[in-house]
Amino acid sequence: MPPHPVRRRWSLHPLGLTLGVALASLACTPTLIPRTGFFQGLVSGVMLAAGYLLGVALARLGRRWWRASPSPVARALGWVLLAMVLVPVVVLALVAGHRAQVAQAALLGVRAPTVADWLLAVPVAVGVLAVLVAIVRGVRALPRWPRRVVVGLAVVVLALALVSVAGIPGVNPARAALDPAFAKQDEGTFGGATQPTSPLRSGSPASLLSWPSLGRGGRTFVSSGPTSAALAEASGRPAVTPIRVYVGLGSSSDAAERARLAVEELRRTGAFDRPVIAVLTTTGTGFVDAEAVDALELAWGGDTAVVTSQYSLMPSALSLLLDGDRVAAAGTTMYDAVRAAVDALPPGRPRPQVVVFGESLGALGSQAAFDSVDRVRDGALWNGPPNASPLWRSLVAGRDPGTPETRPVVGNGRQVRFGGGSATPGLASTPPAPWPAPRTVYLQHPSDPVVWWSPRLLFQRPDWLAEPRGDDVLPTVRWYPLVTFWQVTMDMIRAQEVPFGHGHNYGPESLDAWMDIVPPPGWTPADTARVHAVQEAGGLPTPGA
Repeated sequence: MPPHPVRRRWSLHPLGLTLGVALASLACTPTLIPRTGFFQGLVSGVMLAAGYLLGVALARLGRRWWRASPSPVARALGWVLLAMVLVPVVVLALVAGHRAQVAQAALLGVRAPTVADWLLAVPVAVGVLAVLVAIVRGVRALPRWPRRVVVGLAVVVLALALVSVAGIPGVNPARAALDPAFAKQDEGTFGGATQPTSPLRSGSPASLLSWPSLGRGGRTFVSSGPTSAALAEASGRPAVTPIRVYVGLGSSSDAAERARLAVEELRRTGAFDRPVIAVLTTTGTGFVDAEAVDALELAWGGDTAVVTSQYSLMPSALSLLLDGDRVAAAGTTMYDAVRAAVDALPPGRPRPQVVVFGESLGALGSQAAFDSVDRVRDGALWNGPPNASPLWRSLVAGRDPGTPETRPVVGNGRQVRFGGGSATPGLASTPPAPWPAPRTVYLQHPSDPVVWWSPRLLFQRPDWLAEPRGDDVLPTVRWYPLVTFWQVTMDMIRAQEVPFGHGHNYGPESLDAWMDIVPPPGWTPADTARVHAVQEAGGLPTPGA
């Protein structure tokens, strides 16, 4: 009796390996954020596994038309020839990839990976492939019924995820499961925050809103801010204690009720007597961009009121997928409530300017209050808007001919202008055309993956990769189907690990934009420079204000 053939369970598939190495090599090309060797290994590893599984699937389909089985000698020769092709490809990809990372690191002002660090990408990528392929083969090796159970559970989980992302009102199983999981992170404080004593802060003993109800982000927001000395030095005028109003999910889960409570808190603090009220939309976890708020308060010497609320317990990445309705409701209801309260003030009484602000997911929510920039009545500042923002997308799509997607000009800059990086201080003169109030500003860095990430990257080259690259993106950055989508997805994880002016890190740039939108009377560029100097001196946040 002839011996039974040995089943080579863990052998590699040549077509799968070829496609995997091709995608993994393309993943070594640069995109927006410099990568370490370990991180590159994760990026290339997933592409290696994806290409491998794709190649295996294609080979299985091809068996219907070609069933010839090569001899052992032919098979061995084929592997030798394949290795002679793939090994040089991997070496060239690593060498070119390291050179690109060094150039990109210099462009963004970060430390470049060493050769030893970069070579770590190889074992990490192989490890990712081994783990993912082992999982697939492990499931296939199960007996029929356990395998069907595992596949069935995977299908159910995928279906629940798709239903959650679909945004069906009242139907969000993923959110229902994740909210309790993240509730624990909303407890406690951050950075030594303590309950404020000033009656001009939510959560204080005089507040309508209790300290525990604010959530972690709210407690951080109301208990910090510039010192009186910094406010006076930056503004050149006697300091006034800034008003900070925050309504957490502990007060109400309903966006309209939170907006009503916020208006009552604004009335209690006397906010409608301030010259400026800024309506902010927070990130997913309820945190506020400190630099942007501090900049406005410093320039006005504290004579401002800032109001916002919490709408989610989840991080922004998950909120972007699962919280579309809550994000939009938070931005719309708060602005509408504050705007209505200001409009209802008695005739002849001075009315504050109601400006809006949001960064990242907050920018998405804040824009939801406006179906057009024509509805912005006093001014708006939106930093790093996600690509899914409808208002931003409509403006960029309708930009003036010949202007790039990374730095568009819309309507000759009459209502809205786009800055970021070195372009921000010159917004009022770029383009050289009238820019009457109210003014709207978008800050977006060419290297900010939050702005440019989109599912369309999977199979469609975007304009920002068809036009000349932005000033902090290498000209060698190219679009590749599937690969670029995954690279930019991973870029978002490290988008804030770069200096101000790059990636998703806007920081002091907000000051220049604010001074274009809502400057104090008689404000000059010298005044802006003075505030920047105070910002650069550091030490502004003061817990327990």
